[in-house]
Formats: sequence, structure tokens, C-alpha cells
Amino acid sequence: MTRPVKLTALALVAAVLALGCSRDAARASATLSQPRAVAVEVATVTPTTLTQTVEVVGTLEPRFFADVKSEFTAVVEEVYVTQWVQVSKGTPLAKLDTREADAQLRAAHAMALQAEVGERRAQRELERTLKLKEYGLVTQQNLDDARSAHEAAVAAAQAAAAELSAAEAHHAKSVIRAPMAGIVAYRGISVGDRVESMGGGPMFRIVDPRVLELTVLIPSTRSAAVQVGQEIAFSVDSFPGKSFTGRIMHINPSADPVSRTVKVLAEVPNPDGVLRGGTFAKGTLRIGERTGVLLVPRVALLSWDVAKGTAEVFVVTGDTAERRTVRTGEASGDGVEVAAGLAAGERVVSRGGFNLKPGDRVLLAAAEGV
Repeated sequence: MTRPVKLTALALVAAVLALGCSRDAARASATLSQPRAVAVEVATVTPTTLTQTVEVVGTLEPRFFADVKSEFTAVVEEVYVTQWVQVSKGTPLAKLDTREADAQLRAAHAMALQAEVGERRAQRELERTLKLKEYGLVTQQNLDDARSAHEAAVAAAQAAAAELSAAEAHHAKSVIRAPMAGIVAYRGISVGDRVESMGGGPMFRIVDPRVLELTVLIPSTRSAAVQVGQEIAFSVDSFPGKSFTGRIMHINPSADPVSRTVKVLAEVPNPDGVLRGGTFAKGTLRIGERTGVLLVPRVALLSWDVAKGTAEVFVVTGDTAERRTVRTGEASGDGVEVAAGLAAGERVVSRGGFNLKPGDRVLLAAAEGV
């Protein structure tokens, strides 16, 4: 009677163990059948104001500069300045040998004096002839001849005076002077060099660094929004982290047929002279604003085709991720406009999207607005 009881107890234990294993297996099966949860960060799409900009690059050049050449053919006798010194308008820069010009000037003086003597003699002769005519001692022909001689003498004196003025002006050009105030950016001569009248390279270059010009190229498709007076913010490598500004002064009325770009010229104040001509600049031209624009972070875009203006994003609905195609517009900083495919208030995955698959459950690590 005892043995059947033991068998029944063992069967009962086995049944209990089997039931427990069956429950664990069912629980594990249920867990495996649920979608996986991926930790992500999201951004809420909200309407904002989009500042429309155009990225530009260009080179700074002095607005006012002068290449100084000689109008006098001679040997350089003295040089008064070196490079990188400040000069005022009219400051002597160099002096040329004037021995030949001195002789020409003396000859012009002598011609002028001779002409003045001839004019005075003709004047006295005319006055004498007029008195004799009053007494009937000379004919009308004699008076006319005296008047003609006087007029010729006056003309000769005027011509000689003009020749003297030209000789004096030419002689004055033997001293090379600064045509404007600025800095001597280049000196190309030394004592003993021979310079030709308006020939060869410049003797000096004078630069006024207080105003610079920034020339940039704008895509012709964006040129309609560019206007005189708009501001360009730019930076240069020599001053990292510092921003400078210029204002558009001129816009080329025609586009380049090859590059399809329009040349734009901006004026850049440089009162302290920290910016240098020839410096490369990179900046942004602000051309307008649009309100009510939906922006998403650049990092939220998947498979972004800039040319076609399409991309994909993961949209979080509840705790599930949905992959959606959107139409993109302009980019502004770290944000990109979504023209179609999203509505205000929806949430897009901004970080962690590379681990997602459509239908995955998500765990929100952070949530912030664009």
C-alpha cells in the first residue's frame, strides 16, 4: 500500500516542475515577440523664422591705391622713403637727376626774357607811330605795320611764357611725390636706377588701408534678392573667431555666362587698419527672412539628396519610430527647412537614428525643440 503513494507524490512533483518551465518559456517567448527598444534623442518640429543667407568667399583689396610712375626720364638721385611708412599727400618720395632739365629750364627762361624785350620794343614803336600819325608824318600803312608787329611780339611773348611754364612743370616732376595719403606698400627703385617717363613697373605703390573692398560671387539664381546696402558678415584666417562686416556698394548688372554667377562688391571700413589687402575672406550675406518655417536638425536627415531636395527622417509616434520621406528646402546653420512631409509638433529622431528600423520602439533620452 505504501509504494503507490510514493509514485503519486513523484508524479505530482514532476507535474509542478513541468508547469513552471512552461510558464517561463511562454514568458520568454512573449518577450522575444515584442519590438526592441532603442534609446534616441528627439527634437520637436516647431515653426520658426528662417534667416535666408548666401555663403560667400572673396578677397579683400584696398579701395584706394596708387601706382606711382615717373613722368621724367632720368637717373634716380635720392630715395626718401622705405616700405610700410605712412605718408601724406605731396610727401617727397624720391628725386631724379635734373642736370638736363636744369639746362632746358634756363633756356626757357632766356627765351621768355627775349620775348618780353621784343614785346616792349614793339609796344614803344607802336606808341611812337601813333604820335607821328597825329601830325601826319607817317602813312596809315606805317601804322598798320606797327600794330601787326606789336601783335606778333605779344603772341611770341605768350608762347615763350607757356614754354617756360611747361619747362618749370617738367622740372618739378623730377621730385616724385605721393599722390595721396596712405602707406608705402611697395618700393621698386634704388639710387642709381634709370626710370623712363611712364615706362616699366611702378616706382612706388601707395595704399590707403582705411577702406577695403570685398569682391564675392553670388549664384545668379539668388542674385534677385541681393540689394545695395545689404550687410555681409565675414571672417579671415588671421583673426579666428572674430567677425567683420561690410556693406554692398555695387552689383554687376550681368552674370558671368560660364559660372552663372554675379560679381558683388562690398565696402569694408577698416579704420584701425587691422585687415590687410589680399586677404582671403569667408562670410555670409543675409538676403531676407521667412516666418513659419519648419526646421529639423541636419543630423536628423537620412539619405539627404540636396540636388533633388529630398531626405528621410524617423518620426516618433508614441513610443514607435516611423521612417518618412520629406521634401527639404533651404539650410540655415545647423537646421534644414522641411517644405513637405512633416507637421508642426511632430517629433523627429535627432540622435540614435542609425540604430533604428521602422517599427522599433524607442526610449527617449532627451527631447528638445528645434
